[in-house]
Amino acid sequence: MKTYLELLTFSLVIGIGATLIMDIYALMIKRFFNIPSLDYRILGRWIGHFKNGIFSHKNILQTVPINNEKAIGWLAHYLIGISFAFLLLLIWGIEWAYHPTFWPAITVGLLTTIAPWFMMQPAFGFGIAASKTPHPTTARIRSLKAHAIYGIGLYIAALLLSIVLS
Repeated sequence: MKTYLELLTFSLVIGIGATLIMDIYALMIKRFFNIPSLDYRILGRWIGHFKNGIFSHKNILQTVPINNEKAIGWLAHYLIGISFAFLLLLIWGIEWAYHPTFWPAITVGLLTTIAPWFMMQPAFGFGIAASKTPHPTTARIRSLKAHAIYGIGLYIAALLLSIVLS
């Protein structure tokens, strides 16, 4: 029983911490380089249309907005971050949270790029790995950077948690 509680608690702490680090990075590149990150209203709009049985769009930006799409998008963003932390702990074991190492965290972080490239971007109408956007290579590099930062965030959050646990 303790292990399940640890798994859930550690996933929450590490996932929220890593996602927060990813968001701080996004704020910094917006502030200093004027490079925007994903507007989570788009994610919320996508999820909001699930109730109507609509899972993909020709262009999500031209799809009718839904109520509370920004809040839904931000909540989903953090729940996804927590879910990927949960996956990391399932693969490497709960013991990893007590003695975190860098490579599992960065590996999971980079592998999470699969979700936007092959699920979200095609469903938004942006094509596989942003192939239908005006600058696909730029979009891909930005996505890889953001998810690498998430992976670094997984490691930092786990490291901080391990200090608290020791």
